[in-house]
Amino acid sequence: MMQKLALLALLLAASAQAHVTLETPTAASGSYYKAVLKVGHGCDGSPTTGISVELPAGAQLARPMPKAGWQVQVEKSAVKPFDNHGTLVKEDVSRISWSGGNLPADFYDEFVFQTRIAAQPGKLFFKVKQQCAQGSTNWVEIPAEGQDAHSLKSPAAVLQVTPPGEAHQH
Repeated sequence: MMQKLALLALLLAASAQAHVTLETPTAASGSYYKAVLKVGHGCDGSPTTGISVELPAGAQLARPMPKAGWQVQVEKSAVKPFDNHGTLVKEDVSRISWSGGNLPADFYDEFVFQTRIAAQPGKLFFKVKQQCAQGSTNWVEIPAEGQDAHSLKSPAAVLQVTPPGEAHQH
């Protein structure tokens, strides 16, 4: 019986780590945040060939980190205007995509970008689309109020936004 429980716990832990997640799950409102998307597997044994992240409204001024062997593309959209050190920003990054790479299904890698967290304290969801040589997985599910995110099959990466800190960081 104990062996069965241990095996079940191991399987649940492995499946919990299978989602695309953020390495650092919290950030203060008003801070600059280094987002590290952790990709731990391919799509049913097929290698990952592309990752695309949709930036929520509370994430501003995003800049992707170049990744050797991958092409990076940034898409911008009109936004509710906001001030950035005296400059009125009317268009901002809405999606970052890495493509053209080859991450074998049984390997792990990270996709990195920096963004300013303008959201109020609470949860901020980053929808991620994982393209593979055969198939894809859309990590886009957002839990309903009161729903446990662990009950979702393909949850979006979540950032817990905390109240602002006293220091202004870049």
